Amino acid sequence: MQNTKPADSETDADRKYTVPGLERGLRILMEFSAREPVLSAPEIARRLDIPRSTVFRILQTLESLGFLERGQDERYFRLGVAVLRLGFDYLNSLELTDLGLPIITRLRDSSGYSSQIVIRDDRHVVFVAKAASHDSYFSTVNVGTRLPAHATVLGRVLLGDLSLEELKTVFPEKHLQRFTEFTPDTVEELYQRVQEDAQRGYAISQSFFEKGISVITAPVRNDSGKIVAAISLTLPVPMIDQERLAQQHLVDDLVAAAMELSRQLNYRGDAKKTTHPFEKALGLR
Repeated sequence: MQNTKPADSETDADRKYTVPGLERGLRILMEFSAREPVLSAPEIARRLDIPRSTVFRILQTLESLGFLERGQDERYFRLGVAVLRLGFDYLNSLELTDLGLPIITRLRDSSGYSSQIVIRDDRHVVFVAKAASHDSYFSTVNVGTRLPAHATVLGRVLLGDLSLEELKTVFPEKHLQRFTEFTPDTVEELYQRVQEDAQRGYAISQSFFEKGISVITAPVRNDSGKIVAAISLTLPVPMIDQERLAQQHLVDDLVAAAMELSRQLNYRGDAKKTTHPFEKALGLR
């Protein structure tokens, strides 16, 4: 007879680190399917052999977070939009990295500067892909790095779809945390800068967040036209002069790369014709 004790012991050891409430909540979510989109609390309790009182508490918690919704009959539940958001965010992240990495690699090769893909996570921007420059220089930015959205041009571009009221929901405080003298102080000031960047179609930062580093960034849109990411170029210079922008076609190439990734994500809007008011761009706050 085969000895299964080591496997059992390993399972027991693994289960020491599980969270029963979380495990039950996830098991409840997995009970819903296309064949059974609506379930009642007593039915879930019976299937999973969980006390009804516990099931009711978990269901109410999942409902409050948007993972479940009440059906037409209040006794029944169905999956909520938060579950869809998790799925779409996962698929989008795969598409952004898989489809975007070759694009930012070509942008890096043509420009000679590091190129990145960033997404927004509520009040922060997160770097999800990077094509590092072949020239070695120090930068604190790597894949997984999180930066405050309101204090960076990356964040301002990613916030480009939001109305003033939506921005106030994300940033409800009266005064925003300031990191440098260039950080906007209020949501109203942030909104004004977001709108200027959105109208321009790209944004430029010159040592506004990280000293000695300048950034050019442009938005990436999905099939619904929503901004889901941004592509950026990082230049190891404190200031970007007009001649550098013009001779190296940095803005043109960056916007073209962002549009290429947008097309890969099934964006079908007309490409925005980008003008180059460099004197104004170089004076961006």
